[in-house]
Amino acid sequence: MIGKTVLITGASRGIGAAIAEAFACEGYSLIITCKEQENLLFSLQKKLQTLYSIPCTAFVGDMGDFETVRKLFSSISSLDIVINNAGISYAGLLHEMEPDEWDHILRTNLTSVFYCCKFAIPFMLKKHSGKIVQISSVWGTHGASMEAAYSASKGGLHSLTKALAKELAPSNIQVNAIACGLIDTHMNACYSKEELNDLISQIPANRMGKPSDVAHLTLSLASATNYLTGQIITLDGGWM
Repeated sequence: MIGKTVLITGASRGIGAAIAEAFACEGYSLIITCKEQENLLFSLQKKLQTLYSIPCTAFVGDMGDFETVRKLFSSISSLDIVINNAGISYAGLLHEMEPDEWDHILRTNLTSVFYCCKFAIPFMLKKHSGKIVQISSVWGTHGASMEAAYSASKGGLHSLTKALAKELAPSNIQVNAIACGLIDTHMNACYSKEELNDLISQIPANRMGKPSDVAHLTLSLASATNYLTGQIITLDGGWM
């Protein structure tokens, strides 16, 4: 899809990096961001430019900070697709959670999406077309013990997705979310091998998802019919 530009947040590794490569392989121009893994991000940028001969801009900054997002978008001249992937997890009892930890989860997982959408939508309105895809979690629908803040942030993301899809549908802009199940990424480092095996035993597909599974679905949503919008699509191997 040469000529189209996609912004992917949280792209330095895991799901974000897999999504970036999937879009690069199809000829999209890329803007990739991360907050902390600068070396990984620039390494990915070089890899994608070399392998796929596509334009790729790397930006390091916190998507949960308004001025940082404003700075990012001030350098963008055209945008067709936004993949809001940046996110963090938190495991612990809610009553032991500090207010700044709660704020950090909400700012990273939900407020960042507001900021990116706020600045991206005007580009799409001018073209009367666009796609926004949120990378979310099954816990946003079902909730998870010991992950109340994370679940709340993803539940908010699901509601934002549905509401924004209705708001933007008349302008031919589609908004959908992918509710991921257990995906084999660094975010699962908090689990022991035994805990992971126990979780996998509950999944009918009998495996963790791969970042490439999420990437392929994200890519398909980027070119899907404009009648597909406002959906929370579960990708969990039949788990939930």
